[in-house]
Amino acid sequence: MAVPSITPNSSSWARAQMSHPTLSSSSSSLLNLGFTSKSITLKKNKPNNNNNTIIHCALHSPSVLHFPKQPYQQPLITKDDTPMKPKKNTQPPHWNPLQRAAAMALDLAEGALVSRERQHPLPKTADPRVQISGNFAPVPEQPVRNSLPIIGTIPKCINGVYLRNGANPQFDPVAGHHLFDGDGMVHAVNINGGSATASYVCRFTETQRLIQERKLGRPVFPKAIGELHGHSGIARLALFFARGLFGLVDQNQGTGVANAGLVYFNDRLLAMSEDDLPYQVRIKASGDLETIGRHNFNDQLKSAMIAHPKVDPVSKELFGLSYDVIQKPYLKYFKFSPDGKKSSDVEIPLHEPTMMHDFAITENFVVIPDQQVVFKLQEMITGGSPVIYDKNKQCRFGVLAKNASNASDIVWVECPDTFCFHLWNAWEETETDEVVVIGSCMTPPDSIFNESDESLKSVLCEIRLNLKTGKSTRRAIIKDEVNLEAGMVNKNKLGRKTKYAYLAVAEPWPKVSGFAKVDILSGEMKKYIYGDRKYGGEPFFLPRDPNSENEDDGYILCFVHDERTWKSELQIVNAMNMKLEAAIKLPSRVPYGFHGTFVDSKDLANQA
Repeated sequence: MAVPSITPNSSSWARAQMSHPTLSSSSSSLLNLGFTSKSITLKKNKPNNNNNTIIHCALHSPSVLHFPKQPYQQPLITKDDTPMKPKKNTQPPHWNPLQRAAAMALDLAEGALVSRERQHPLPKTADPRVQISGNFAPVPEQPVRNSLPIIGTIPKCINGVYLRNGANPQFDPVAGHHLFDGDGMVHAVNINGGSATASYVCRFTETQRLIQERKLGRPVFPKAIGELHGHSGIARLALFFARGLFGLVDQNQGTGVANAGLVYFNDRLLAMSEDDLPYQVRIKASGDLETIGRHNFNDQLKSAMIAHPKVDPVSKELFGLSYDVIQKPYLKYFKFSPDGKKSSDVEIPLHEPTMMHDFAITENFVVIPDQQVVFKLQEMITGGSPVIYDKNKQCRFGVLAKNASNASDIVWVECPDTFCFHLWNAWEETETDEVVVIGSCMTPPDSIFNESDESLKSVLCEIRLNLKTGKSTRRAIIKDEVNLEAGMVNKNKLGRKTKYAYLAVAEPWPKVSGFAKVDILSGEMKKYIYGDRKYGGEPFFLPRDPNSENEDDGYILCFVHDERTWKSELQIVNAMNMKLEAAIKLPSRVPYGFHGTFVDSKDLANQA
């Protein structure tokens, strides 16, 4: 049976009746991770296998994602969310007869695979009717819309572009789909506080994956989380590589979606996901966005980069990690000078590939988490998922000097049962030889990938790593039981001791009902709640003046969506008094997304 033609009409996600064979988890032997008995003394003003191992297999336990029991039957869209015109599923004219025959045979094989998958229900973490329902559903691109309505007054000091990334699949999923699998789309609001004007645009990041699938008129690249598990995942990989063998697709130019982080560095805006090189996106004078292409820092970067690189506010250097799920070295550390010159890779010793979404920096160190969610591709052979939670693995943090040329002096500090999907900040306390890490500890650790009977908790914690003794402590910063995920500290204080963190109130999970300003030192928390049936995403803190003595002297920017009216807006909140300053009304719906940044008007003029 041939694969049916897929069209990108946003309402058809809800009608898809995707299924997948029920897969079971299996046991696997893991290597024990031992403590390295090195110690580091912090200096002030320093210049710049157990066969009974229990493994929980991703995607196959009951859900902690509290979606409605009855998923939205059809995403509600505003009149401006005009569905994109269907694209015909036609073969490129340059294919030769052999390629056309191969394409036909592979399409038949894929059709048989999809038919088999539909005989069994999907878990909620891979069911597109759940993962992209409601305001998680994708939207089409929107051209620049100027002269947006504004309620309140935009602070005159805000001049530049606020940008936020997210996952936005351009085509219907043909099988399983996780929210993280979608194509990258950047939403941008150009703000001129001086003239109190604003414009909006949203564009796909033109990854090689997106370009090739758009040319074919349907998805052909495997989805890393929603599809690549069990025997059907192996079959999909085989089909994909077979297409590559016949020249029907080209995986050598990258397979990433660039849907997670955004960073502005060395006069370039970079869109990232840890499965590929970054993509440079240019902000045009008109306010529009255009993709320049994959950015390898003048051929210096040879591997993928983690989606959360860190820019030191003092040295202006950028620090990054790259991980490999197949072969050693599983993890590499590197940095870039302010003018984009890359250091040599530092291979970090890991016994197995670890899922590593984030890390932290201090004034003198990088802090690298080695946690309990790991990659085991061999699990697919026995019908399982390659992303697994190993509760018997010991969590630990590696502390390495920023200017290290190798990992011989890395200090590993064990921190039992500590899984942080994001780390908000870290700093050194020289008096006690400790590195303090601020992060949200998530339980169950694989909540984002798994279904579980246990309710999700994301607790803001202070983790102290003693580099002398090799011991750690952990405490919850606030007493209230509230899920805090996605956010930041004042970027001008990154790597230094901070008082405040601005974090999303991730309730009811996975939606965000507001944000909290948390005093990290005292545990005091002030909430800003969007209101009845209004939800948002990551709060972005924009300092008013980098030289201000008040750490909270600035504004919180965040997209907010009203599920009653199906309208979206950008809210600007005064971080000092937690009061709304302005709301910029947007011409179309903005789906709930991931991470953002702000590019000042002065930097816009200097884009590469």
